[in-house]
Amino acid sequence: MHPTEQDTSSHGRLEAVIFDVDGTLVDSERDGHRVAFNQAFEDAGLPYRWGVEEYGRHLRVTGGRRRIEAFLVEEGHEPGDAAEQAGKLHEAKTGIFREMVGSGEVPLRPGVARLVGELAAAGVRLFVATTGSRAWVEPLLDRHFGESVFELVVTGTEVTRLKPDPAVYEAVLQAAGLDTHAVVAVEDSANGLVAARGALLPCLVVTNDYTVHHDLSGAALVVDGLGPGAHRVAGADVPLPDGTVTVATLAALAR
Repeated sequence: MHPTEQDTSSHGRLEAVIFDVDGTLVDSERDGHRVAFNQAFEDAGLPYRWGVEEYGRHLRVTGGRRRIEAFLVEEGHEPGDAAEQAGKLHEAKTGIFREMVGSGEVPLRPGVARLVGELAAAGVRLFVATTGSRAWVEPLLDRHFGESVFELVVTGTEVTRLKPDPAVYEAVLQAAGLDTHAVVAVEDSANGLVAARGALLPCLVVTNDYTVHHDLSGAALVVDGLGPGAHRVAGADVPLPDGTVTVATLAALAR
């Protein structure tokens, strides 16, 4: 018999959930970061513009500065020049993206506000582990959730080894004193999945347009949304009432 929401919250098997940000909590890549990167290129007088499909390929490189640097090297820039330009471009891009966050142009994914609210109400501890820069992550989270929902936020500003390296998850686990058996990670991509698994965490993957074709082998559960009306793509047979990811869904994955 599947657990109900009530007995899920009472047995305490789900202690915490650690969320990724880009593509997981917020719909940020195609019409957010990509737009900001392109504006930074234009402002710097560079001829580069990343189309929607092309940007999906660049997402294989985690971290905005690293993404720009790898791209510039591909375009024939000397490595030293690419690294220097990438630093300047990424700083400019971060400023542009922060303005987009402030003006409400970076929305939550459907179902996120509901799920986070239900988890908080059930007493589940909430954390963020992202390779994004704190300069935009913090104001984005504050705008959508307030300052007190997430107990700890670790970003690519504090952790230099980015996903798929598990360092950002390990930093959260260590700082919070969490037992991996009672924690679930929520991600959207193969890189995030590998990072979570590297930290010995079961992982729920919520795919988006850029990650739907990723190799998500090893995910505890793969869904195409948080619901209602989401579909199970792969993984465990756990509660998913009306195609909705709930506290019970995540608690079942933590066992």
